[in-house]
Amino acid sequence: MESILVLTHADETGAALTKASLEAVSAGIELAGRIGASVSIGIVAVDAQAAGAAVASSGARLLGVFGEPFGQARYSTDAAACEALCRAAQATIVLAPGSSRFTRVAAGVSHRLGGFIDTHITALGGTANIEASRWFYRQRIEAVLSRDARPWFLLLDSGTHAAFAGEATPAQVEQVAVQLPLIRTTVSGLRAPTQGAQTIRPDAKLLFVAGAGWTKKQPDGQTHVPEAADLILGFLRGAGASLGSSKSLVDQGSEGQSVLPFLTHLNQIGQTGATPRHPKGLATCCHGEEPHVVGWRFIGERRAVSLDANCGWTRGKADVVYVADAFQVMAKLNALIGSVGA
Repeated sequence: MESILVLTHADETGAALTKASLEAVSAGIELAGRIGASVSIGIVAVDAQAAGAAVASSGARLLGVFGEPFGQARYSTDAAACEALCRAAQATIVLAPGSSRFTRVAAGVSHRLGGFIDTHITALGGTANIEASRWFYRQRIEAVLSRDARPWFLLLDSGTHAAFAGEATPAQVEQVAVQLPLIRTTVSGLRAPTQGAQTIRPDAKLLFVAGAGWTKKQPDGQTHVPEAADLILGFLRGAGASLGSSKSLVDQGSEGQSVLPFLTHLNQIGQTGATPRHPKGLATCCHGEEPHVVGWRFIGERRAVSLDANCGWTRGKADVVYVADAFQVMAKLNALIGSVGA
C-alpha cells in the first residue's frame, strides 16, 4: 500500500502554514482517499504545534520538525528537515507545494532517498496507478506521467487545488529528530518592497495586465507614459491587484523606447510559460493573440479593454470586452475605488 507524505512549511510568522501548503494537504487527502493509501503531513516550522492546528482535523498523522533553525528558508536545514520527515513517514509518494522554499531543496532530498521527482504538477489522477499531469512547451502540451519507482516526489503548482479549510483544533504533532549539518549561513534581515512598489501578488483575486498600447501615441498624437504609470499603480494599490505584462511592453526598455518604470520580465505573461491562476483578470491595451491567451488559460473570468473592436480578445478569447479608451476607463475605476475607500 502507498504511503503519502505531504510536506508543508510555515509562512514568515513561523507559526501558520502557507496557502500553498494547505493546497498540497487537500491534494494529499483527496489522493489518499481515492487510492486507499495512508497519509501523513510533515510540518517544517518554528512552532509546529501552532502550525499543525490548521490541519489537525484532517485525520492525517502529523509529523513536525520545529525550532528556530527552521524559521528561515535555508538549503542545509530545510533539506535535512525534509529528509528526516520522509524517513520517519516511510513515504512512497511525497507531495509538496511548489514554493521557492521547497523547490530549492526537493530535488536534493529526492536524490538522498534514491527517489525521482517531477515538478509543476497541476492534477493528480488514477486509482491503480497514480497519474500526475503537467504542462510542457509554454503550457501548450499537457502530459500525464506515471512512475513505478519510489519514492516519487511531486511538486504541486499553486492554485491547482483548493486550500484545506478544516476547523482549527489543538494538534498532536510527533516531533521528528533532525541531525543538523554545519550551518554556514545566517539570516541578518529581510528586505521587501513597500506595499506601493510591490506589483506581483500571487494570491491577489485580480490580475491586471498592461499591454504596449499604454506607451503608444494617444488620440492627441502624444505619448502619456507618466500618466499611464500613475493610473496603473493607483489601480494596483486601490484594488490590491497583481500586475502582468505582455512581452512587447517588457521588451521596449531594451529597445530604447518609453517603458513603464516598474515593469520587469517577472511581470511577463504568456511566452515565458507563466500561467497565473487568479480568479479574475483584466487586460488593457493588449492584442489578445495566442501567446497571451495561453498564459491566461487558467484565469477564471477574463475581461479586456481595447479601442479596437476587432482585437483578438473580442474573438471569443475574453468573457467581456469593453471597447473604450483604457486611460479613461482606468481613471474612472480609480475614482470609484477611491470613493468606496473614503
